Amino acid sequence: MSDELKGKKIAFLATNGFEYSELTQPWDEIKAAGADVELISLESGKIQGESGGEPKGDPKPVDKTVDQVSAGDYNALVLPGGLANPDTLRTNDKAVSFVRDFFAQHKPVGAICHAPWVLIEADVVNGRTLTSFPSVQTDLKNAGATWVDREVVCDEALVTSRTPDDLDAFCAKMIEEIAEGKHEEQTT
Repeated sequence: MSDELKGKKIAFLATNGFEYSELTQPWDEIKAAGADVELISLESGKIQGESGGEPKGDPKPVDKTVDQVSAGDYNALVLPGGLANPDTLRTNDKAVSFVRDFFAQHKPVGAICHAPWVLIEADVVNGRTLTSFPSVQTDLKNAGATWVDREVVCDEALVTSRTPDDLDAFCAKMIEEIAEGKHEEQTT
């Protein structure tokens, strides 16, 4: 365990249907870098991850609900993908506001796979360069973003990646951005 992120508190926002590896690998690596991590969801209890649309792993215990937190409580936000997870989150006004507030406070945000759907709903992608799962590229372009096909893209502390295959690069870049802290150009 390193102490690169010691004293940092990171929110992971997810609900049922998150892509298992896209929550667990960043969680483990960010925690190993010294950060405190919390799983935030829409309801208390546990949430179930998936891989390839099938349940995977043990359900993860929720630390707090989105009603109990604010972006001011955290140094950064990670949004894992999956299909059902971001689709559900983007229809919840409190979750969308929570995400938007990280941008308003200039804090690092990471989104992988289909998670940029939540960023689109939060209206924070216009004029930004991102990547995502390929099927999300038209949605991002329609929201004013520039989409590129790269394993990791960082646009002023907004870190995005395409798939679980890109997790090593995503985690490394996310840790770097969290360590750097706020970015004044990271905004709504």
